[in-house]
Amino acid sequence: MIDDEPPARKKVRSLLADDGRVDVVGEAEDGISAVTLIESERPDLAFLDVQMPELDGFGVLEALEPPLPRIVFVTAHDDFAVKAFEAAAVDYLLKPVERERFRVALDRALATADDGLAAVREHVAAHRPLTRLLVRRANRMLLVAIESVDWLEAARNYVRVHTGGDAHLVRSSLTELETRLDPEVFVRVHRSAIVNLDAVDRFEPLSHGDWRVVLRGGGELRLSRRYRERLESLLGA
Repeated sequence: MIDDEPPARKKVRSLLADDGRVDVVGEAEDGISAVTLIESERPDLAFLDVQMPELDGFGVLEALEPPLPRIVFVTAHDDFAVKAFEAAAVDYLLKPVERERFRVALDRALATADDGLAAVREHVAAHRPLTRLLVRRANRMLLVAIESVDWLEAARNYVRVHTGGDAHLVRSSLTELETRLDPEVFVRVHRSAIVNLDAVDRFEPLSHGDWRVVLRGGGELRLSRRYRERLESLLGA
């Protein structure tokens, strides 16, 4: 249950208690806390506000790693409905939430087939590139705009995200993260590295068909022969 307004969380909690079919495992009052809560508790269902501090409801879904819970959006505004269903939400409730309408949404959420919902989410994720990443830095969660990322590298069970002189860790595989990036902008240059083409200054030939990728910030990567053909095709070289 995620909402920046305590009375709204209290109302949903009360309705769930009266219904008795769902146990509340936690609450969050902003988008970043919501991501932390959902990743730690892995709930089957989340009631999610749209407009919140730090990160809105759609940003929460974008920041989460699969599998995602069933989502019921709860908001005071009806102009986000289309976007909510594009994000594979099960339902969309307007505040103040009415008891009977809440029951209908809960029935729908509990009846939703996992396989069908997963397929919808997979389709949505495949067609909507990431615009920002939620990364951990010490004991804080930070939002990093995708356009600020210079390159990404595999780091065991994580991906190290390089932005200027900073580096952040994201718990994901490089291959999984690659599927959520814009393929016209972020290109694999090595089995362990993806580069933002907007951050590249030039390419310099090396031996055996490899190339050096020189970044505007001064860093260097290696473009292996295995990935050169796709890059040349993308750049029209």
